[in-house]
Formats: sequence, structure tokens, C-alpha cells
Amino acid sequence: MKSLDVSMDRQRRRRENQRSAADRGQWASKTEYILVVAGNVVGLGNVWRFPYLCYKNGGGAFLVPYGLLAVVCGIPLFLLETSVGQFTQGGFITCWSKLCPLAQGIGYGYFMMKLYDFSYILVQVWALFYLVFSFRSQLPWASCDNTWNTANCLGLQTFNSSNVTANQTNTTSAATEFWERRVLGMSGGIEELGSVRWELALCLLACWVMCYLSIWKGVRSSGKVAYFTATFPYVMLLVLLIRGLTLPGAWDGIYFYLYPDLNRLANLEVWLEAGSQIFFSYSLTIGTLIVLGSYNNYNNNCYKDCFWLCLLNSGTSFVAGFVVFSVLGFMAQKQGVSVETVAESGPGLAFIAYPQATAMMPFPQFWTVCFFLMLILLTVDTHFVTVECVITSVSDLFPKLLRAPVKHKIFVLVICSSFFLMHLTLVTEGGIYIFQLIDYYGCTRTCHYFMAVCQCMALGWIYGADRIFNIIKDMTGQRPSVFFKLCWNYIVPLLSLSSFILYLVDYQHLRINDWYVYPDWAYALGWTMTLSSVLMVPLWAAGQMCLTAGTFRQRLSILCRPADDAALQTESEKLKEEEEVTVELRVSAVTANLQSSIN
Repeated sequence: MKSLDVSMDRQRRRRENQRSAADRGQWASKTEYILVVAGNVVGLGNVWRFPYLCYKNGGGAFLVPYGLLAVVCGIPLFLLETSVGQFTQGGFITCWSKLCPLAQGIGYGYFMMKLYDFSYILVQVWALFYLVFSFRSQLPWASCDNTWNTANCLGLQTFNSSNVTANQTNTTSAATEFWERRVLGMSGGIEELGSVRWELALCLLACWVMCYLSIWKGVRSSGKVAYFTATFPYVMLLVLLIRGLTLPGAWDGIYFYLYPDLNRLANLEVWLEAGSQIFFSYSLTIGTLIVLGSYNNYNNNCYKDCFWLCLLNSGTSFVAGFVVFSVLGFMAQKQGVSVETVAESGPGLAFIAYPQATAMMPFPQFWTVCFFLMLILLTVDTHFVTVECVITSVSDLFPKLLRAPVKHKIFVLVICSSFFLMHLTLVTEGGIYIFQLIDYYGCTRTCHYFMAVCQCMALGWIYGADRIFNIIKDMTGQRPSVFFKLCWNYIVPLLSLSSFILYLVDYQHLRINDWYVYPDWAYALGWTMTLSSVLMVPLWAAGQMCLTAGTFRQRLSILCRPADDAALQTESEKLKEEEEVTVELRVSAVTANLQSSIN
């Protein structure tokens, strides 16, 4: 009887998932899903973050903590989130009502983190700006003959000259001045926003228009766009890799990139940064994988997809290191300095060091166009998926209002237009300070670690890892290894909680270029951004406990069960009560008949 109930429950869930898929839409093919996920997880973290972290934290030795944490944290969480989305067929907010309503605050926390993630469109804006200037006969970051240059500027010819003296502490390269004075027009601090830089504003408008055209029809349009945006960066990466490996000094850069310093493995910070890179690069604990998985067919083999996509992501990061450091080795040889003096992370690597290096090559315009075109397409994928995830999750909250085709397009237009206007503050003269503040506090390691703990507790312990196993087996026909249960229930929560505590203990205020210190109100604003996502989890749980009827134990029991299970139980209790009443009536009738017969 119990097995029959389980079978009927599965059939009911499949019918519900089919109805939900018909309303929401699905990927036109498995290829579209793979390309969109690959395009999202393979992004800026692979090009400018992983190579630098690898070099900074022991070279080849860094691959040890990175690989280990990818196995015990990255792959298990990737599978967990993808399977949850595929099973519930819902966004990162509504999916929790089908699993653990008490934990729906996690979804709202994801929502806040996603809104801060929108600011990464600024990287796309900068890359587009550089791409436009890359078609000039004389690259503007190669010389000091421009109106924005100062008397302390050093052009490439001076930079490469063997007669340059060592005493140049007050000089700046032409590439640095182009970045700070021409592109950003940096003010003295966040207190001095200054005026909007109209060229960057036009690039911002173009990027948001591009985003709108990619997602205005939902997955029907974004899946088609991914055929180009997800594959073309690999073509560019291959071209740049071949060119980089043929440059003089390239192998010196690769040596610096991979030289193993095993002593670094004893440093706890190396392990923390490896874990942070896994969360950042795999798009974990931010809701993206849940939404993308929700557009799959119910019987898609997400178990197999998980391994291939994680391997693709980590492999791309590793190969990107060869591309970046082969060029930095060439640049170091040209300047007669060590690689460590030209190797840096973040915007400095993508918008100062690399453009400066390509300017030293024959046919510099071609290599610069290749690099920035690759950078734009990497950011396009990540950004439109981020926006699509927010739109999907909000639409799932209000399906009747926002799923209609015309209303959906209007809603997408409103979102894109609103954030374009808000992001105009990022293209002001003080915009870089706002961007760095959002980057440091809005979606920081604290949020990822906290969400990982909450997610594993809600799914692994409250909902039950065994139920997740049964779901994956029902969807894919394969039962996962017990290793995943061990990771979900113990390893990931313990490592994430430890990292969360260590981050808070070792917290340091954000500083720009080691000289600019933000005012106190800016740090307060930054922590407000962090807490706005973290506090969603306990506040939602407390609110639901207050609003639900019953004793404390009854409320906790109701909120820790899936909503449909609670509804089924309520229905079964009603049927049971009706049956009991019917039996009592029949007994009463029989008793009355017997008494009348005796009389």
C-alpha cells in the first residue's frame, strides 16, 4: 500500500511539473541548457581571478586546495542546486515552498545578492569602451601624446628602453593614465561623484539593450543567444593561447604561474581563497543554477551534466592562466622586470596590464580586439543569465500577472530601464568607488558561506538527503554516491561555517590602491548591503513562525514540510475524519436496529 502511495505521489508530481513547464517554458534542447550554464559559470573569474590566485598562492601548489575543494564543495553543491531546480520547476524563491517553506528566506537572500550582481555590467561597459578605441591606428594607451596624459607619463617606448633609470617612483604608465584619467576620470573619492561620463553612459545603454534583446522572450531567446556568446569566447581564448605561447618570455610567465611553492599550503588564507574561487566561479549559493535547472525536462540527467560542466569550468580557468601569464611573461621580458611586478588581479590585469602587453606585439589592434571581444562575450553571458534569474523568480511569485507574453516583455523592459538609470551613478567620476564597494560588500564571501550553511541544513537535514537521493534517482535513473550525502550533511556546512567565522575574525576594511580609505558612512552602507541578504533567512523564518497558527511545535512541523505534503496530509486527515464519522453513523444505525429488534 505504501509503495502504491509513493508511485501515485510521483505521478502527481510529474503531472504538476509538466503543467508548470508548459506555463513557464523550457529549453528547446539539451544543447541550449549546456551552453547557457557553461556561458554563465565560465566568466571573469576564469580570466582575471583564477590565474592571479594561482600565482599568488603557491602556483601549481594552489591546485591542491582548489581541486580538493572542487570535489568536496563545488561538485556536490552544483548537483544539489541543479537537481532542486529541475525537480521543483521553480525559481530560487518559490522552489523552497515545495521543499522547506521555513527556509524560503534563502531565496529572498539570493534575490538581494542578484541585485548587487547587476553592477558587474560595468565590466562589460569598460570592455566595450576599450573595444571602440582598439580600432585606432595608434592605440591611445601606448603613448603619452594625448590630452589626458600628465608630465609623469611613460609611454611604451620609454617603458621598454634599457636607459630608463630605476628612480621612477613618481611616474605612471600610459596604460594606467588611460584607465584612470580617460576611461574612469577618477575623482578624489566616493564623496565626489562628479558628472556622468557620457561615453560610458552610451556604452552602458548599449549593454542594457543587448541584455534586453537576449532575454525579452525568456529562455526561448536566451537559449538561442548562447549559441554564439558561449562558444565564441573559446575561439578567442584558443587564438590568444596560441599567440601567447609563441611570444618571447612566455615560458617565464608560465613558470611563475605554475611554480609550486608547497610551503604556501600551510597558510590558511590559501585554502580560504581556493574555496572562495570555487563558490565564485561555479556560481554557487546565489540561485543561478536553481533557475537554469528549472527549465530542464524532468528526466534530464542532471547528475551527468554536473560533472562535465564543473570539469569544463575548472579546465577553462586553468587554460586561461596560460593565456594571461604567457603574455605577462612577454611583457616582463620587454620591460626587463620580473613577472610579479606586472601580475595583478581584477581591473588592473584586464584593463591595464593586458592592453599594455598587446600594444607591444606586432599588429596590436588585432590582439586587442580579440581580447576585449572575448571579455565582452564572457560578461554578456553572465549578466543576462543573472537578470533572467531574477525575472524568472519574480514571475514565479506572480505567474498570472507576469507570465503572459506581452506583460512579460513589459516587465523585462521595466527592469532593464530601471537598472540602467540606477547604474548611471557607476559611470560618474566617482563611480569606480561605488562599484568597488558593491563588489566588496554586496556579494562577498560572507554571504556565500552563510547561504551554503543554511542551504545544506534546509535540504540535507530538514528536507532530508535521502529524499534528495530518491528525487535524483527518479529523475535520472541513477542514485548518487553516498559521498554526496556526506558532503551535504557534514563537510560543506562545517567548512562553510568555519570560513564564515574566519572571514569575520580577519575582516579588514576596503581600501583602494592601498591609499584611499572610505568614509565611515560608506562602510556602514557596505555592511547594510551584506546584512540585507544574510538577514533575510532568519527574518523570514521568524515571520512565518509568528504568522502560522498552532503551537510552536505544530508551526515548526508545518513549516518544515513541503507545502504540497502539508496539503495532502490535511486532505487525508479530512478523509479520515469523514470515514470515522461514517463508521460511527453506521454503528449507531446498526445499534438502533438491534435495539428495535429486541424490543
